[in-house]
Amino acid sequence: MKIGVPKEIKQQENRVSLLPSAAYQLKKRGHQVLVEQGAGVGSGYPDADYEHAGATMIPTHAGVFEEADMIVKVKEPLPEEYPLLRPKQLLFTYLHLAANRTLTDALAKSGAICIAYETIEINHRLPLLEPMSEIAGRMSVFVGGNLLSKHHGGAGVLLGGVPGVLPGKVVVLGGGTSGVNAARMATGVGADVTILEVDLERMRFLDITMHTHTLFSSEAHLVSLLPTVDLLIGAVLVPGARAPKLITREMLKQMRPGSVLVDIAVDQGGCAETTRPTTHHDPTYIEEGVTHYCVANMPGAYARTATQALTNVTGRYVEMLADLGLKEAIGRQPALLGGINLYEGKITCQAVAEAHGMEFHDPRTLLAA
Repeated sequence: MKIGVPKEIKQQENRVSLLPSAAYQLKKRGHQVLVEQGAGVGSGYPDADYEHAGATMIPTHAGVFEEADMIVKVKEPLPEEYPLLRPKQLLFTYLHLAANRTLTDALAKSGAICIAYETIEINHRLPLLEPMSEIAGRMSVFVGGNLLSKHHGGAGVLLGGVPGVLPGKVVVLGGGTSGVNAARMATGVGADVTILEVDLERMRFLDITMHTHTLFSSEAHLVSLLPTVDLLIGAVLVPGARAPKLITREMLKQMRPGSVLVDIAVDQGGCAETTRPTTHHDPTYIEEGVTHYCVANMPGAYARTATQALTNVTGRYVEMLADLGLKEAIGRQPALLGGINLYEGKITCQAVAEAHGMEFHDPRTLLAA
């Protein structure tokens, strides 16, 4: 199979979808790896590393799409990439379609088979999303703590406090992977941390393993915390679906001026009514006196670490798809079936179909046909 690795063109996205070591393994297995020139530079992997691994360097972005049977990316295609996809071509990347009807329509029109990292689920875990959730969760505390400084327009609160001064208060919405990693970092710097969660077993686990407060997630409980919170981290995830809007504008008004909201869930539409996607170049805005940080590709800031973490989990799926093709790969790893969001123009992810009011098609039926 010909596997294409285009350079990411999303603003300030420096990750790359395959390491040179992954290209080497694919080459050994008899596949051809087509890498766009400069694709790995932002992550610290020059073209020479890919050439040494046996990859074929392609000078143009369009050339990779034109020649490859499978396109492996990090982020969703952007409008200039829509016409480059073709019917039956495999696309393997993060998609987050529930929050983007335009992208959903474009991918349906392309006729490509689109497999999303974030909807491959094994034993109630999302193994291809977890590494990026870990990075975003840990990063949220670095970012939020910095934005609380006075010179960034914050309230001037040091999250860890000092002897004789109480630490800052951090509230994390969601006790999943990103929420737990945010809470770990916040407790590590000495902040007073509360995690809101709905799963009682998860709360018991968090209570035993972490030095944080846990509170059942309800609007009343959240409203009671907002007047004193310094850093609010949105880490809510419903696999494949839009994030629930847990924070209304009216609720936001209860927060103190200079406090900070970091919405990790922005890829899925965000968990605040006031959330809108931002970029690393222009990451923040202020609504109701609260600084919002809503960068849609947070892990891209730490591109080398993120690339290594991503390919640690995606590499074997790329190998499986290349070695066996989609149908046989699903036979080997049934979880891949849940990753198919579109199949030759038809929506095959229930959550995406519901988000956009579109018709859902069972991927099993389409594959059988």
